[in-house]
Amino acid sequence: MRDDNLPQDPHQPYEDVMAMLLGTLFVALGVTLYTQAVLLTGSTAGMALLLNYLTGWGFGVWFFAINLPFYYLAIKRMGWSFTLRTFVAIGLVSVFSELTQRWVTFESVPSLYAAVMGGALIGVGMLMLFRHRTSLGGINILALYLQQRHGWRAGYVQLGIDGLILLVALTQLPLDRVGYSVVGAVTLNLIIALNHKPGRYIGVS
Repeated sequence: MRDDNLPQDPHQPYEDVMAMLLGTLFVALGVTLYTQAVLLTGSTAGMALLLNYLTGWGFGVWFFAINLPFYYLAIKRMGWSFTLRTFVAIGLVSVFSELTQRWVTFESVPSLYAAVMGGALIGVGMLMLFRHRTSLGGINILALYLQQRHGWRAGYVQLGIDGLILLVALTQLPLDRVGYSVVGAVTLNLIIALNHKPGRYIGVS
């Protein structure tokens, strides 16, 4: 049976709000674990973490600023509703990531635990947002736009940019930090790949 023929479960406004708040809180907690362990992730979040380590400015400030140029592409590719939801989600992650680092402190965080749990928390948070027609913007929107406009495979574009972020990180961070970051990225992407499948969850907003 095609997805188009499957019954769809409409989301209520309060369900969208709850998913937005909980999803961004999950992502913010995962980012806090990464920050404590000095790890990276991919996409604009990875850029924001790297700039945070290099400049000392907070992750939230960089994450919000880096995503600004991508809203134009989001409007063209996804429409106003998706873009507004994404704008709110990015704003919440930016704020919550700064607040979470004040609310939650870790005396000691093993790097492997931070990589796996941080990646898992970010992945689950993103999954919640995806299922309510929201994203965290950035490179994913650029990749989809380039695929639509120029025929470039979105997955390869995303992989290439994430690889470039890790290459830059190798010049700034110890090798073991980059290695643990790869473990976290694999965890995050496995959660998305195994759970965000057509037909597994049919909901509309």
